[in-house]
Amino acid sequence: MLLIIFTLFGLIIGSFLNVVIYRFNTNKSLSGRSGCMICQSQLAWHDLIPVFSFVALQGRCRTCKTKISTQYPLVELASGLIFGLLFWKFQSLFFLDTLMFSFVYAYYVALFSILLIITVYDIKHKIIPDTLSFIFGALAFVGMFFLNTSALDVYNVFNPHIPQLSQFLSGVVVALPFAGFWFFSRGAWMGLGDAKLAVGLGFMLGIGKLLSATVISFWVGAIIGLMLIVIKKVNGMKSEIPFAPFLVIGTFIAFIFDLYLFTFL
Repeated sequence: MLLIIFTLFGLIIGSFLNVVIYRFNTNKSLSGRSGCMICQSQLAWHDLIPVFSFVALQGRCRTCKTKISTQYPLVELASGLIFGLLFWKFQSLFFLDTLMFSFVYAYYVALFSILLIITVYDIKHKIIPDTLSFIFGALAFVGMFFLNTSALDVYNVFNPHIPQLSQFLSGVVVALPFAGFWFFSRGAWMGLGDAKLAVGLGFMLGIGKLLSATVISFWVGAIIGLMLIVIKKVNGMKSEIPFAPFLVIGTFIAFIFDLYLFTFL
């Protein structure tokens, strides 16, 4: 029951994340009423129920019947999945110390919500905004001093301490090759935004899990890339594939399941 509650809460937050994604780097306020992008009609409360409203409206605006982007339900579902799995990961801490759970859970929810925004924004615009990377990196940097990034036991996840030098450099270790790809290919192979994002991911995960996340991201990227190659041959499509979504997927998998593919780290 608690897992369902936290997942539903994630669906609701996902609706707000959609607003952030659409209005980021525009002159629109995040607090304004939601409306149809085409006919500008304001949406009623029953048109704003995450996922269910999209299904009930059959993916179209109630007023002008314009198709609603599938981004809306997909982001809401992804947010629900994030909130649900984070609760699953820290559920034992919830029953042991609810206050501590609230702090840890809110912190990681904030980090992965920013990563979800970055993922969708990169897919839509093929760029990672520096503002989002810096906010994420700053939060992850502060978390290094209070959370144990390598803890397999959730009871020890909160651990105020002075981070080791390796923790400070973990993101740089992965960011430097990414920056090298960007430099030598002049941006053709990889964007510099991926290197900037990797620094914050290193602060959050530590070197062991970050390298595991990077390997997973390349695996997922290779699979998706092969699928797009097939589609390109069939439909004549030209696809530019952003890497940040794969890096975020790998990060989430490595974090949730505490993956250490390199046991010596």
